[in-house]
Amino acid sequence: MGNLDHQPDKGGIRGNARSATHLPTAQPAAKPSSNESSASSPITTSDTNPYKAAREALDRDGFVVLSASLFPSFDLDTLRAAASGITAAARSGQWPYIRTLPKQFPPWPQDASNGIWGVQHLLHPTNPEHITFAKTYFDSELLKYVSVLIGCCEDDLTMELYNMLVRPERDFSLRWHRDDMPATATAEEEEERLKKPAHHAQWNLALYDDSSLVLIPGSHVRARTDVERAADPYEAHMPGQITVKLKAGEVAFYNNNILHRGVYDSTKERMTLHGSIGTTQAGIQRARNVLQHGVGVWAKQLSFDDFEPEMAERAKMMRERLDEMGNMSGDVGYFAETE
Repeated sequence: MGNLDHQPDKGGIRGNARSATHLPTAQPAAKPSSNESSASSPITTSDTNPYKAAREALDRDGFVVLSASLFPSFDLDTLRAAASGITAAARSGQWPYIRTLPKQFPPWPQDASNGIWGVQHLLHPTNPEHITFAKTYFDSELLKYVSVLIGCCEDDLTMELYNMLVRPERDFSLRWHRDDMPATATAEEEEERLKKPAHHAQWNLALYDDSSLVLIPGSHVRARTDVERAADPYEAHMPGQITVKLKAGEVAFYNNNILHRGVYDSTKERMTLHGSIGTTQAGIQRARNVLQHGVGVWAKQLSFDDFEPEMAERAKMMRERLDEMGNMSGDVGYFAETE
């Protein structure tokens, strides 16, 4: 049986974000089939124990949708204004931390002329609205869900990433993938990796209605089927797939090794905050997925002086754990540098 630690995507020399790469041709966004399933009803405050219900759904299906009512501190109008400002700066070339078409994985060229599909580093101290975004990332209620979904104490949580997924200038889609597993992995290698704890939580917080995330429920605990393995990377109608349809303010948590893809419609506004938080239980297991984005370069510059004392202390400790992970892991390279 093979060992994923020896897959060619497991590192390599860290490249310059401006370096030339040979990219696959991205496919136009596929319109959802009229008979395609969508996500089940979101977890709400009416659930007897919404934390337990969320964990059970995530374990069973690989994803869970949480109602906006569970996060009363999230102010959509304020978040939309902040998101609009940083997105405009990114499209005009004034914000260099971007996900550019047609590339799927980091490093992304810092040139917005071909269009963008994401805005990176919302918490960067040079972002005028970084405190607005930080107050959602370090929100006490969100962190309660994160700790339950990971299965750890809140004192073990580690700061990771906070980015934003936005409407591209032309229809665009991502291939079917698992975030931390190469497409070349054998069934045995997939099964070996999927037995390991996730040690993190990843989520999408929709500021506008969003139906861009397509996934296959239950695929986070099994290897790909023969049909999935043989399918076109941009297959529009994979057996069992669903579209996760979020209303503005809803939060979707999902296992990042579920089979999923993004389908981006250039005619629909999209500003979806895309975050992840880890735990010290992971050691350096999460290092490459996180540090390949460059967050370790600037995280130490963050100031939490404008936070309430309790949130400031929590944020500082989470940031320190990110620093510790970077110190332990060293140079991590990229997951799929040329894709």
